[in-house]
Order: sequence, then structure tokens, then C-alpha cells
Amino acid sequence: MPFYERGDVRIHYEEAGSGLPLLIIPGGGLNSTIAGLDKTHPFSAMKEFSDRFRCICADLRNANGGQSTGPLDIERTWDAITDDHVGLMDHLGAKKFMVLGYCIGQPLIWNLIKRVGDRVIAAVLTQPSGFRPELPNQFYDNNMKGWGPDFVAKRPEYSMDQVSQYLTNMYTKKADFVFTVPREFVKACKTPILVAPDDSPPHPYKVAMEVAMLSPNSQVTLYPWKDTPERVPLAVRHIRMFLEAHRPQR
Repeated sequence: MPFYERGDVRIHYEEAGSGLPLLIIPGGGLNSTIAGLDKTHPFSAMKEFSDRFRCICADLRNANGGQSTGPLDIERTWDAITDDHVGLMDHLGAKKFMVLGYCIGQPLIWNLIKRVGDRVIAAVLTQPSGFRPELPNQFYDNNMKGWGPDFVAKRPEYSMDQVSQYLTNMYTKKADFVFTVPREFVKACKTPILVAPDDSPPHPYKVAMEVAMLSPNSQVTLYPWKDTPERVPLAVRHIRMFLEAHRPQR
């Protein structure tokens, strides 16, 4: 069971396949884990794409049910997680890579592009999460109930007040669009993007399509694509074609 360690950060990761690196960010919000790919996702990118790519996936720092741990960085909420992703890819020698993220993967992918855009070849935003004005507190509320209590039970050095500060800085103070970058950044971004929209409370269709319309090198899958089992393979095929199309020529 491999781990990447940096100071007091310990990230559990897994690899499958070989070739061009593909970083996979599972959904599940702050409870994003490798195991969740098989349990709660419409398809497992690790299984679907390891025949052609070196798939790399990690438990999110401090995800309940995962094995990655690190400080609760109240002032650098998104950036601390991006530190983990960039550090992991450095550790594995992946100078350039593609990335596919579900749900919370959207803000994390945009943060990756902001931080190391020269290394991100192309990105797939699957069921992307984003800010929904009619439910402005949903991410704060959901994590205060579904993540915070279990985290504090495992890590008694932290309190629910600190969890509240963390979530406020992560979501409430950045309550707009995709949380980590403004619309102007997406509009100027040249990275090829494929959007696979959803429309559920944490995955607003409006935000997904706004990203697709703003990004100058974007594509969109069919929608809806996961309402029936027959449609999912079509979306997976589109993702595969997108990844292959942007594979650098040797």
C-alpha cells in the first residue's frame, strides 16, 4: 500500500496501468477516496482507462474512510490539497499529466491549472460541483454533518469550531462559480477541457455549462449521460476519445 509523505502529510495513493499519467480525483466532497470510485461513481476511471494510461489516484487529505492524513490548513483550504496533488505527481516523476475529476474535482482541477497549468495537458470535469445561489450554504452544512464530526472524532486535536472556520474559508467566503478561480481565469485558459455535466444540488448544470461556454478549448458530453446504464458507456467513450486526441505526439 503506497504512501507519499511530506513532513506531517501522508497521502495514500494507488496506480494502475502505464503510459501517460492520468491523475484521477474521486468525488465525494471532503470524503473523496479511491474506494469510492467503485462504490458511488457512475464509472471507475481507474478501471476504464488503465489500459492506455498510467492512472494515479489518491485519498483526499483527511477524508473519512480514507488513509491520507495531514494538518487541517484553515487558511489554505484548497491550496493545501493542491499541494498534495502536485507533490504526489512530483514524487511519481509525472512532469506532465492529464487529470480527470469527479464532483470536488472541478475546483481542484481549476486550482491545479492555476498553480501548474504548464503541466496539465488536458482535463475532464465529471459531475462538476459548483456554487448554487439558491443553496448557498449546502457545502458548509453538508460537511458540518457528513464530514466534520467523524474527522474530529479521529483527530481530537481539532474542534468543530475549527472545522467551521475551515469550511467557511473553503466554501462560504468563496461562494461563487467554481470556488477556486474566477470566470476571467476560465475564459483565458487554453487547457483543453471536457465537461460531463450533472444536475443535482452539489453539481449544478448551469455552472457546468457556463464553464463549457467560457473555456475556449472545451467540449461537452451528451446530457443526461448517467440516467440510464446504457448511456454511461457513451460518455466514457467520449472521455476516452478526448484523452486520446490530446495525447502528446512522440
